[in-house]
Amino acid sequence: MNTSTAIALVLALASTVLINLAYLREHDAAAALPALSTRHPLRSARALLTDRGWLLGFAMETAGFLLYVAALRLASLALVQSVAAGGIGVLAYVSARVTRRRLGRRERNGVLLSILGLVALAVSLAGGSAEGGRGSTGLIITWLAATAGAAILVVTLGRVALGVAVAEGIAGGLFFSLGDVSTKVATQGGARFVFVIPLILGYLFGTWLLQLGYQRGGALTVAGLATLLTNALPIAAGTVVLDEPVPSGAYGGVRILAFTAVTIGAILLARPETRAGASVEG
Repeated sequence: MNTSTAIALVLALASTVLINLAYLREHDAAAALPALSTRHPLRSARALLTDRGWLLGFAMETAGFLLYVAALRLASLALVQSVAAGGIGVLAYVSARVTRRRLGRRERNGVLLSILGLVALAVSLAGGSAEGGRGSTGLIITWLAATAGAAILVVTLGRVALGVAVAEGIAGGLFFSLGDVSTKVATQGGARFVFVIPLILGYLFGTWLLQLGYQRGGALTVAGLATLLTNALPIAAGTVVLDEPVPSGAYGGVRILAFTAVTIGAILLARPETRAGASVEG
């Protein structure tokens, strides 16, 4: 593992801790505000932007994003995103200790799998292939368009089947994943800097949907589902549309194990179990 990759991993881990802590703070702030509405976007935006608690959470999220961008300049999208997914497990454990809430069996399994994924990822780095690819511009645009279309379908048609909070969490995660892929492409420079446009739109719509979801559901469900998609889809995009290489032989198998472990761990943490008569969500 070279120095650039090592720095990228540290930046990615710091980024995911900041962003997930920001999600918890934003949830608490948004949940205490008057009802936010898509019919009154300016009034809703004013309510968020004048709340100190929410602004602090958003500042933390912004700082985490800047660390994420720096990590993407040094390593592949799939690698950086898998660190972010594994970091969810560490954060879930820390947040449970802070709130003095015991993790359920499914959550503990999610934590263990996420940490296992991080360890496997570290082992796989000995096989090299941490660099990023460029991929086809046409395929990238198709991927982004499909992601945006899926998000729109979920938020418009999926509310009845999934519930409003879950639909908004999923749609927010889809838009965030669109922003993450666009961020990686934009950091390649040149003509691809134009991808800063879907970058901005993805994060804008993702953030807005999360705030709406925070008023209708718990932080671990809404942010958990969003984070799952935010991590899993860019990991897939790195290989499918950006031509990011996977190490060959045993190291390649360990890398695939790492990606699988952090994704399953995120799935387990996205939907915390409910104990008798009470929800574990905040």
